Amino acid sequence: MEFIFILIFLIMGILGFNWLMGYRNQNITLDLDERYLDLNEYAKAVKAELQSQGKTVDYRGNRLFIINGKQYHLIERNVSMGGVPLQHTILQKV
Repeated sequence: MEFIFILIFLIMGILGFNWLMGYRNQNITLDLDERYLDLNEYAKAVKAELQSQGKTVDYRGNRLFIINGKQYHLIERNVSMGGVPLQHTILQKV
């Protein structure tokens, strides 16, 4: 019985982490090589990465992107990976 509760707890933790990190249907997630503090530089890097993946991208400002004709909103998450913060990019479909 305890094993079932532990298993359910672990599954809920994994699902919660994936939801928090933006791994959902129709979201685009990126992990860039560098950290960006300036939003304009960050948006340029996101646009360049998406274009290198073959997507058509237009940045409209205020964290709004048009990717392959669909609107996405830029969300940034900072995750500690072994003591080093990682800037995780989530583009959430509007």
